[in-house]
Amino acid sequence: MRSDKVKKGPERAPHRSLMRATGLDGSDIDKPIIGVANSYNEFVPGHIHLDDLAEVVKRGITHGGGTPVEFNTIAVDDGIAMGHEGMFASLPSREVIADSVELQGFAHQFDGLVLLASCDKILPGMLMGAARLDLPTVVVTGGPMETGCFQGEAMDLSTVFESVPRVKQGDMDEEELLDIEKNACPGAGSCAGMFTANTMGAVVESMGLCFPFGGTALARSTRRNNIAHESGQKVVNLAKEDRCMNELLELESLRNGLKVGMALGGSTNMVLHLLALANEAGVEFNLGDVDEVGQKTPHLVDMSPAGPNRVGDLHEAGGIPAVMKTMGRQLEEKAPVVEGGTVEDRLKKEYEVDREVIREFSEPFHTKGSIAVLTGNLAPGGGIVKRTAVDETMLNHEGTAKVFDSEEETVRAIDSGKIEPGNVIVIRYEGPKGGPGMREMLTPTSRISGGNLAGKVALITDGRFSGATRGAAIGHVAPEAASGGPISCVKDGDSIEIDIPKRKLELKLSEEELKERKSEVSPTSKKVNTHGRKFLARYSKLVSGADKGAIMDSGKTNGGDL
Repeated sequence: MRSDKVKKGPERAPHRSLMRATGLDGSDIDKPIIGVANSYNEFVPGHIHLDDLAEVVKRGITHGGGTPVEFNTIAVDDGIAMGHEGMFASLPSREVIADSVELQGFAHQFDGLVLLASCDKILPGMLMGAARLDLPTVVVTGGPMETGCFQGEAMDLSTVFESVPRVKQGDMDEEELLDIEKNACPGAGSCAGMFTANTMGAVVESMGLCFPFGGTALARSTRRNNIAHESGQKVVNLAKEDRCMNELLELESLRNGLKVGMALGGSTNMVLHLLALANEAGVEFNLGDVDEVGQKTPHLVDMSPAGPNRVGDLHEAGGIPAVMKTMGRQLEEKAPVVEGGTVEDRLKKEYEVDREVIREFSEPFHTKGSIAVLTGNLAPGGGIVKRTAVDETMLNHEGTAKVFDSEEETVRAIDSGKIEPGNVIVIRYEGPKGGPGMREMLTPTSRISGGNLAGKVALITDGRFSGATRGAAIGHVAPEAASGGPISCVKDGDSIEIDIPKRKLELKLSEEELKERKSEVSPTSKKVNTHGRKFLARYSKLVSGADKGAIMDSGKTNGGDL
């Protein structure tokens, strides 16, 4: 056992003495020591219940013959951080979480891990840290919250965001908005739509890193408690067998996760996180893989924010196992799963399937998956769009650029009526380096989707959008403006062509004109505002582009002044 390094022999008596001070006795110390990484806190609904769930996990570990030791990581709520400078902390927090898990496991030489997390950045960060440690690992997600309801109408967090512009336009009064505010998010769990948190929960389940239904069982449910207990027992067995996490992080597993995410209409953010996770696991996986999967994977479940279903509906319809069963041989069947065996073994089981929610493979909502990778002279390194959430009339669009150097400038322009139907809004200097932190920008997209410009304008950014975003919103444009990408050369009035079916994103300039523009723009001409935060200053220096997963590269800097 790895923990023998800290507990065996007379020279480790001081170490055992410290363990005894925490309440452990000799028999506890002799057992496999399992770290329980918990992102519980009192300000994030996806995490408010994880203290209770951790107790269930720890009972499972004890019953399995191990000794659980719980530790914590931070958790940033994107919804609360949205629309102000706090959002600059969101994606960078992924790296802090990854480092926390890695350092805790490395320092204390745990024999195994249970990752207990919800929400965007927290779950991916834990996965990245665990991949570095390569210990026996089981994931337990916190699960989705129940669907909100008011006056018979189903709703979730995106409903609240999209109601704000209706109030500003005079189509809704503030009293009705307050009613929606009070009812949209009814309790513990990650927000009910197929936003990034639930996308990643589904991806993790389909990758085989957690037990079946681990991605969809409601946060406060007997099913989730059963999964938590079983996971605690299982990780002890994995530790005794020395079956480590990276056995489950092969290319086939990553492709399965991406395929199921695509079939569910999942968030664009899953691309960032899968690229980063692949990097930590040493697996060659890039935007080419993402594009290939997107072209071949049908969209089988119409989920919020683009469709009517929430994750609770998906769970009742058969959950991820039913989606995977529907996809069948589209998946990499020989990929291993955490309970033992392979995906093929999971597919042999019979599941009840509601075909009103989960379409037949031959009758999808869309013939292609949710994510399209666009390239062209505006995005040589690629850009990402959730094509299944784009209005049909906007799949092909050529419009006049309206250029802004921040989210705040964009929102002010939208609210003041300066954006016209047909425009292409360009938001730049919001990338991983230039933001810094590549903050989500649900505020401008919800202003459009919930207002009079819905289906009439497109957005392009080197930053990113929330999993709750819908519409012609193209993010992750690389190279970003702060690295001298072509997006830094766009001017008001330029013509931009978007062709999502053909996966094209073009600035309508000749090669010579674009070259001349580039010569006029210095990547360091716009000073990066780190908001006085030392971590953001380091992050801006070390972070890669979105096309690489916005990973930290401690071996070199990106150049440029802060």
